[in-house]
Amino acid sequence: MGVADHQASARAVGPVAYAALTVSDSRTEATDDSGRLIRRLFDEAGHRLIDYEVVQNEPWRIQAAVRRFLQSPAQCVVVSGGTGAGRRDLTIETVAPLLEKALPGFGEVFRWLSYEEIGSAAMLSRALCGVIHGKVVCCLPGSEAAVRLALSKLLLPELPHLIWVASQ
Repeated sequence: MGVADHQASARAVGPVAYAALTVSDSRTEATDDSGRLIRRLFDEAGHRLIDYEVVQNEPWRIQAAVRRFLQSPAQCVVVSGGTGAGRRDLTIETVAPLLEKALPGFGEVFRWLSYEEIGSAAMLSRALCGVIHGKVVCCLPGSEAAVRLALSKLLLPELPHLIWVASQ
């Protein structure tokens, strides 16, 4: 199957059902600007929100929310926050063991694009994408700039294709 065949099959996916999870010790639903941006960009792209939650940076809370979202009709779970190099940044370590297939290119391209915007500080940025039970899970840094970059340049342009491939 060639690229054109993949793109044609991906068009049949239609709107994607998604869930958004914000990991933060300081943000609430009222102050979660990155979570609001995720929902706005997904909605503007024609996708539909299934669930949204803000949880503290505790591994058991993160895993419980991701597992609950994976049991919902959501085809894509986007997690923002808790991806830095700090002691309390545990999202990557918590979600990575759940992945059946990791897509390391996502983080690599994200850091490359980040480097173009913020320079060498991009090496401190961690992003993850993979597949669990035919569903796509992406972990993004919590800043609005990182969310905008990851969604507009990587995830949303490729989402139907990624959903189609993951479900095969």
